[in-house]
Amino acid sequence: MTNDLNDMALFVAVVKANSFRGAGAKLGIPSSTLSRRIDALEKSIGLRLLHRTTRQVNLTEAGRSYFERSKSIVEEAQLVHEEFGDLASQMTGVLKMSLSAEFGITYLAPLLQNFLKQHPGLSLELDLTPRNVDLINEPFDLAVRMGAPDAPGLITRVIARYLPRLYASPTYLEHYGELSHPRELGSHQCLAMATTPRWILNKAGKTEIVKPVSRYRMNSIAMIRRLAVLGEGLAFVPERVVAEELMAGTLMPVLPDWIGEPGLVYVVTATRLLPAKTQKFIEFLREGLRDCE
Repeated sequence: MTNDLNDMALFVAVVKANSFRGAGAKLGIPSSTLSRRIDALEKSIGLRLLHRTTRQVNLTEAGRSYFERSKSIVEEAQLVHEEFGDLASQMTGVLKMSLSAEFGITYLAPLLQNFLKQHPGLSLELDLTPRNVDLINEPFDLAVRMGAPDAPGLITRVIARYLPRLYASPTYLEHYGELSHPRELGSHQCLAMATTPRWILNKAGKTEIVKPVSRYRMNSIAMIRRLAVLGEGLAFVPERVVAEELMAGTLMPVLPDWIGEPGLVYVVTATRLLPAKTQKFIEFLREGLRDCE
């Protein structure tokens, strides 16, 4: 069916140009290719549509009737294509995304106002849950994930990097003592994500790998931050996550010369063919999160 519709459009172009050569020049297709395609079209419907001469083409009676019917179909198809092409380029409507509450509050909230100012025809719908939404069957434009997403069949793009560091409350350090080396983490309480069974720290070309010991396992950075403030252990998180606590003095750096391995922030979509609103938002995130470390 697709070939028939394409050949119908070529037939209309040939008739309008009144020659294979003229239609070929306009479409960027060799006239010999056009002739073969029209031959195939005539064979598929079982009727001669054109009388061919070296300089021009003339419609048969069947060809004239076919042209009148197919011309409106082709023009309608072109109109639909143009309308949806315009729709894909519009910066209006709702942009729906999935992301974790911690990431949204810490990293995105300060940026979103500028994005909406730049695009007043857009509104944002945020699903702040840790679950991996079904981007194919649920009405989401994109998802933002910290850490490599398990997304078979989906498209992932790296948009930012972050560096975790060690922090603890003054109360914790008074009770358990200061640290002088990452190896000492084995005798401390560590507040670890359930998905992070080991911590990798680097300093001036040296690397230490530590298996964090903790009475807690969780999937919430916000909970890690809160427990760290309460003196329950050491947090290993990006600085921006605890920026307010550092300013307030409720958390302080630990082993500041030792820095974690870079983590990655991903945007996940169901396809590479994205409307303008989604493309623009991804570009905006990439720029806005450039210094998220």
